[in-house]
Amino acid sequence: MGLPVLKKILILDAKQRSALATTRSLGAKGFYIITADNSLKTLSGASRFSKQSLAYPSPQFQTDAFITYLQSTVKQYKIDFVFPMSEITCAVILKNRVQFQDVVIPVADFDKFDFLSDKFALFKLAISLGLPVPETHFIEQPGDIDAVLDLIQFPVVLKPARSRIYSNNSWIDTTVAFAYSSDELKTQINQHIYFRDYPFMVQSYIEGIGQGLFALYKEGEPVCFFSHKRIKEKPPQGGVSVLSESVAATPAMLHSATALLHHIKWDGVAMVEFKVAADGTPYLMEINARFWGSLQLAIDSGVDFPYLLYQVYSGENIKPPVDYKKGIKLRWLFGDLDRLIIIFKDSGLSLSNKLKELVNFCKFYQPGMRYEINRLNDLKPFFFEFWEYIKVNLLRI
Repeated sequence: MGLPVLKKILILDAKQRSALATTRSLGAKGFYIITADNSLKTLSGASRFSKQSLAYPSPQFQTDAFITYLQSTVKQYKIDFVFPMSEITCAVILKNRVQFQDVVIPVADFDKFDFLSDKFALFKLAISLGLPVPETHFIEQPGDIDAVLDLIQFPVVLKPARSRIYSNNSWIDTTVAFAYSSDELKTQINQHIYFRDYPFMVQSYIEGIGQGLFALYKEGEPVCFFSHKRIKEKPPQGGVSVLSESVAATPAMLHSATALLHHIKWDGVAMVEFKVAADGTPYLMEINARFWGSLQLAIDSGVDFPYLLYQVYSGENIKPPVDYKKGIKLRWLFGDLDRLIIIFKDSGLSLSNKLKELVNFCKFYQPGMRYEINRLNDLKPFFFEFWEYIKVNLLRI
């Protein structure tokens, strides 16, 4: 028996690449896809699989208006599933889940989601379980830094306790920072409100390769896993993946991820991020309790997380893949271009290194490599991204 063609799924955060991957995955299977964000023109809305595009009030700055709009939209369009794709929309909706009894939201309950989003709680749990983590100092308030300065070996990473902080009816975006001396450390703290006024961690910098373990859980039990490694990141010293490759999950990574997710009886998708050192030790970096940027790589490799998640929450019989293709590469072209620009602006890099990066960038065709946005069967998102990239960079000029 086939899927109901007009099953309606609302995909939020339509500007995100993960939303585009989900739109393409579920749209290709016959679902009626509606995409939405805080503007009508979006990356996912440009896809041929998006039947309608909607614009909602900003969940970051207009939380109450966003919830009211979403309630009305679910009722008006008779939505069956709502897929929130960002940390903010997940948190806002889960906190108000009682107002969405007639629609399926395929995310764990708020308490579990909030626990994984709290890096203080996550790293304290990992340490208690004896899992490999960078050397970590927990800073409750800025004055606490003086007590640990003599214990710190530079360089270090300053990591906010949360990626997004809810304060005064809006959300503060945070980011990690690097410090190479005590003076630079104090400067970073004073420059950013999320270090100055909120808890953060000071962690040793781990040299290694970024790898992720993607997981789908059902009521505390694993359904399937997928793993990738980051070949290129933006910025180069560590950030979002712009070129990644599917790889086998190592036993050590599986041990750490399952220990953490099993402990909280996780439900839904999660991405456990590691930095793997030269000796093979996977050091925990964070856990994203939602879909991730390189979601398309998993789908291309044979693990269709959006559809599997739908099956878990719709009560269907699940046949998870027993394996997936290794060596598949995914390139986000404009992210890679941004990375190249950052490198060429770096006065500390030699001209020869910059030219090597340029030559590497120009390798447009490689065995097993696919492009994340530009797909022949769905080209409009690529043209949309191209035009938006041109507009943004012209404004910069």
